[in-house]
Amino acid sequence: MKRILLLIILFSLIPISFLFSWRILYAEQYYKLYHLHFYQYPDDSMENIFYLEQALKSDFANPLYALAKISDKSQWERYRYLFKMHLNLKLIEQYLTLGSKYDKMNAYFYNYPWKYANLDSLKKAEKAYLVALDYWKEVLEWADKAWDMRYINLPEVQNWEDENYRIETGLLDYNDIIGEHLARLERVREDFKKMDKNTY
Repeated sequence: MKRILLLIILFSLIPISFLFSWRILYAEQYYKLYHLHFYQYPDDSMENIFYLEQALKSDFANPLYALAKISDKSQWERYRYLFKMHLNLKLIEQYLTLGSKYDKMNAYFYNYPWKYANLDSLKKAEKAYLVALDYWKEVLEWADKAWDMRYINLPEVQNWEDENYRIETGLLDYNDIIGEHLARLERVREDFKKMDKNTY
């Protein structure tokens, strides 16, 4: 009886969160934490950016725990290239979403009282778009490596292979998309700069 009582006391001293927690070590684990919200507020985008960047920095799990069935070294190599490409694409999407929260599509004359707040907001949007553009360079690097091994099929990550195809054939080009955002943003910025009391 004393032993049972002693065990109960001992277990009650251990924090419950410690009993049911585990360390996140691998890229796939961080990737599984990435999720889309119905409404994407800036904090939600930043949360996803954190998980995706941690996934990029982390080692891969053993091929037994990969997100696709891996049977040989060639499949493992292609899987890793596709995974890195896909993560960088998701980071682009998150930075574009983040930038869109600060972007202004038009500079309406009645926005003059908030001219400087709008210019500051545009600066934040521009920073997010430029970061997304940097990730596009990474996407192209990993996509080229994966494309060289396109004869290897990984059915479980078919959507990654589809992304790879769209990138290599030019159907998906974030360089153009982000370039259009930046050009429009610059036009809107200039419109805000031209505003004064006479235009209001």
